[in-house]
Amino acid sequence: MSNSDILILNVDDNDGARYVKTRILQGAGFTVAEAANGTDALTMARRLLPALVLLDVKLPDINGIEVCRLIKSDPATCTILVLQTSAALTGRDDKIRGLEGGADNYLAAPIEADELVANVNALLRLQRVQADLRNSEERFRQLTDNIEDVFWMFSLDGSELLYVSNAYATMWQRPAQLLERAPGDWLDAIHADDRAAVAARWQLAGAGEPFDEEYRLTIPEVGSGAGVRWVRDRAFLVRDAADVPYRLARITSDITQRRDMEDRLHAADDNKNDFLATLAHELRNPLSPIRNAVALMGEVAPADVALHQKARQIIVRQVAHLSRLVDDLLDVARISQGKLTLQLQRTELHAIVDSALETAQPMLESREHTLHVDVPSTPLFINGDPVRLAQAIGNLLHNAAKFTNRGGEVRLQITRLPDSRVSIGVHDNGIGITSYNLPRIFNMFAQGAAAHDRIHDGLGIGLSLVSTLAHMHGGSVHASSPGIDRGSSFELILPLLDDEAALTDAPAPAPAAGAAVVRKPGMRRLLLVDDNVDSSEVMGELLGVLGHEVMLAHDAERALAVARDYLPDTIILDIGMPKVDGYALARMLRDDPLFASTRLIAHTGYGSDQDRQKTRDAGFDFHLVKPANFDELERSLRPSQVQEHEKK
Repeated sequence: MSNSDILILNVDDNDGARYVKTRILQGAGFTVAEAANGTDALTMARRLLPALVLLDVKLPDINGIEVCRLIKSDPATCTILVLQTSAALTGRDDKIRGLEGGADNYLAAPIEADELVANVNALLRLQRVQADLRNSEERFRQLTDNIEDVFWMFSLDGSELLYVSNAYATMWQRPAQLLERAPGDWLDAIHADDRAAVAARWQLAGAGEPFDEEYRLTIPEVGSGAGVRWVRDRAFLVRDAADVPYRLARITSDITQRRDMEDRLHAADDNKNDFLATLAHELRNPLSPIRNAVALMGEVAPADVALHQKARQIIVRQVAHLSRLVDDLLDVARISQGKLTLQLQRTELHAIVDSALETAQPMLESREHTLHVDVPSTPLFINGDPVRLAQAIGNLLHNAAKFTNRGGEVRLQITRLPDSRVSIGVHDNGIGITSYNLPRIFNMFAQGAAAHDRIHDGLGIGLSLVSTLAHMHGGSVHASSPGIDRGSSFELILPLLDDEAALTDAPAPAPAAGAAVVRKPGMRRLLLVDDNVDSSEVMGELLGVLGHEVMLAHDAERALAVARDYLPDTIILDIGMPKVDGYALARMLRDDPLFASTRLIAHTGYGSDQDRQKTRDAGFDFHLVKPANFDELERSLRPSQVQEHEKK
């Protein structure tokens, strides 16, 4: 800023003295306004807001010291500099009285021109520094008052609070005014288990010890008792130009959301580890008897039909168990991706319950449980997916059987509720559910305790799937337990169709699998392509026993050569083969007129909807998931079977 932009108000009742001072100031480049008395000086100061008032003490109406006091006491003019001058009151006491009245400096006349200009420039420099300081403080205030973190400023020993931002009242839920009377009031809100450690660390912060703490605040929550908020608190020394500490600054941040996320991540990691351990355990369980059964078949004489039959039954049961585990994992993937779909239809509940009981009966019998079934005699109709609902009820029954000690009791009770809903309850007298596990019992991979006489199995998926299916059907599921060893109850609630819809004649039920008369397939010329030699040879032997003529190939190049010589009417292809996969091989075959009408069956471990779409696009007629069910395999080979892409 140049001197010409600076306005100075020159106040003196002596025309000659006022003229001289004005000329000196104008000669230094300042803009000057004049007043001859105190009243005009006050009026012009409020109107013009000069940077400085050059004020004579002896004025005809108001004493200059009083004029100074009035200027400094008015919020509109309090920042104006006042340089008092006097030709008569030049003593030490006069100067003291003038300075105590608010003057920024006091000069006794006569005043040399260079002395006057130097004093004015000095005061203006001071004013600029003060203005910069005020602007800096205002920026600091706006910054600290508009951030969510709490900013504090303490004396070096931490005993005196010099400043705290507005966020304190929000974060601590305590008025900042309490800190003015008791700077340590903030400690009282810290969780009792953390308070002593934080207080001890704070005492050392002023000595330069690091202070970076994470602790809990106990926050009163209206209507719900006390809540907990996690904060991160950091303090650091503020140093002057000589690098000497003279203040203690502090920033406190709310990290509740971060801590919650960390807790969830830790819980998810724990669940993942538990799941992998459980999965490894569950996969090893059936593999062991399969290996032993195979070894047994290799050791006993072929004539020992009973032992061979027993070994085969073991293998069939354990393969079924492995298949169920894989199906559970696929359900997890569908739930996680939001791709679990329902085939909704008008369904009678008794049929669903019968299917669920059929599924759970082997488990109940193996555990020697007594099952009580209490269902209404009147039909109850719902709009649902019968397969998925049977799976949900079966999971509840399986869960009850699993977590009830051998020889227990399980009850399935269905009750029609008055609000057009139905309650499907499964109750047991088993090991119960702890208060800790009850809120998380429907979480994915959650596992409770095991029954006393067995190691629990399963992947912790069943109840989560029940919850998902319940909500997808517009219903809900609830769990309750009086405590350990006092049993548990699960209630699945579903909406019923209204009475008018329930009375509508239902479509004729589809015939049960295997009910129709099926013509026995004739001999087929088959080419089995799989890079797993053991798998293809065993499957080839099985197909040969069934009366088919079978050729084997273990890669795409060999498969094309055999196919052109052998001309099979059906080719069973694995997908995951090296170099050229099953998709590419199927397209090669479809591009060759020799195989335009040849039936192609995908036999693969990939079973998602996307995988089925890929095989459909590649030209396959059927998609069988390993290990293929014997009936599915036989059905896909029937000559009379219409060629279509099988969906599971």
